[in-house]
Amino acid sequence: MAIARGLHPAEKVAEYQAKGWWSDETVDQLFARQVADRGPEPAVVDPANREGLVGSAPRRLTWAELEDEVVALAARLDELGLQRGDVLGVQLPNTIELVEVYLAAWSIGVVMSPLPMQYRENEIVGMANQARFAAVVTCARFGGRAPAAEILDLRDQVPGLGAVVALGDACEHADLPPQALAWTPGPATAEQRARVEARRAADPNDANDCLTVCWTSGTESEPKGVPRAHLEWLAISWATVDAPRVVAEDVLLNPFPMVNMAGINGMFLPWLRTGCLLVQHHPFDLPTFLAQIATERVTYTVAPPALLWMLLTNEELLARADLSSLTRLGSGSVPLQPAMVRGWQERFGIGVINFFGSNEGIGLLSSVEDFPDPDERAQYFPRYGAPGVTWSSRVSQWVQVRLVDAAGEEITEPGVPGELRIGGPTVFAGYLDPEGRADPFDEHGYLRTGDLFEIAGDQGQFLHYLDRAKDLVIRGGMNIAPAELEGLIGDHPDVVDVAVIGDPDELLGERVAAVVTLRPGAQMTLDDLVTYLKGRRIASYKLPERLVVMDELPRNPVGKILKRELRKVQS
Repeated sequence: MAIARGLHPAEKVAEYQAKGWWSDETVDQLFARQVADRGPEPAVVDPANREGLVGSAPRRLTWAELEDEVVALAARLDELGLQRGDVLGVQLPNTIELVEVYLAAWSIGVVMSPLPMQYRENEIVGMANQARFAAVVTCARFGGRAPAAEILDLRDQVPGLGAVVALGDACEHADLPPQALAWTPGPATAEQRARVEARRAADPNDANDCLTVCWTSGTESEPKGVPRAHLEWLAISWATVDAPRVVAEDVLLNPFPMVNMAGINGMFLPWLRTGCLLVQHHPFDLPTFLAQIATERVTYTVAPPALLWMLLTNEELLARADLSSLTRLGSGSVPLQPAMVRGWQERFGIGVINFFGSNEGIGLLSSVEDFPDPDERAQYFPRYGAPGVTWSSRVSQWVQVRLVDAAGEEITEPGVPGELRIGGPTVFAGYLDPEGRADPFDEHGYLRTGDLFEIAGDQGQFLHYLDRAKDLVIRGGMNIAPAELEGLIGDHPDVVDVAVIGDPDELLGERVAAVVTLRPGAQMTLDDLVTYLKGRRIASYKLPERLVVMDELPRNPVGKILKRELRKVQS
């Protein structure tokens, strides 16, 4: 079933467009503009380690070459019978093909639903059925895996799934199941170009059409689909253009999978808005990452805070790295270490920009321009709308923020914790399948983020982040819902009770820890548990790395497990 046209009510669209918060532009129009303006200029570069990932050599394309291949791919998607609003599942690493399939699908109104490469049967089946995937585009091989064959094996669990396409240079020569289609990127024929132009003329895109269905684990066991239109994607993209001041002369190195807000809005949309050069990276590998910075003369990239701290304190590694082209860095999702932000600025003259975002539409950012003091930039975000204070990013004029206490009263005084609630043109319209879910919006139409902040600063101009929403575990930038793992572990015949928590980790942010009680006489080791979960075919990054066996889990008087107590327990 296709996603209907128009995610947002017409009156809201008219109001926001009249205010200048939204325009009528679409992402495919941005692409066409860059092709016209920058046709012979370099546009996109494959990961340096592409051959080891998918079995073919890295490529580099100009804007004109990219457009030619995008048109050819759009024609092939049209030939599959995909209609406006149909959802195309995509599981590809950060390669040129992933860029192409985004642009091709969007050019003809097909909705993209990107899946991380780590996802396996347990995750893919649920998402494919929620979004009603009409087809899937993936690759023939990824390291030692065969993603196209894996997805074909799931077909009987996903009613309505049509074609499974393996896209890439090496696919036509790969050992693929006969049911898979093998597509090699290449320039469009005159017939393909005419086909796409005719479809676009007969059925042009609208800015309120759905572009993507991304997935957020949140704190529930079932992932939630987050539909987003051209409107709010293009509005929030100004945050990641304005803060780092991205321009056409920049070279962006993208290490984040282009599957959610970090990869799409952090790198892909700023590239599309400015016409600069996008260098892809996947999976994260520090030697390759540093080599790409040096070889491609990267000017701006993003990295987890722990990695930036590790780099800053590793003299041997820094001595071998050429970072001379870098002019700024992005990081975020957790409070940054002031010493790290200060260190990059004082030692290398590189400003670290602090981002805080979500798939649903949070877009807070602390730029060097607004926060010249690195200690403040590490710890605070702008409080949009604070009286008498202005900020450099245009989104600060559009986004409304409120802090609300447990009783639902708005907080206006510093130092009082409250839930961040946000409204405006960056916020999504609502979850894909709202039935049975709590309403994500409050009575004023603001998004309930679940994130705790307090007001700070001598003018009340800052927001200070206090805690993440509920119990979400974030490992290397990937969200892990404890409830999902608790359900799987709880199915083990020897497990009586279970809680999943995050252990602090210097490099990844957190690692997964499982705390269990067992039936009398039973024993369990970490290896036992991991082997069991591998048998459930879940993504490897969700596997526990610590196991604690207790006689009883601590609970409060109403029976809720006290996870804060469990975090103090060592194995």
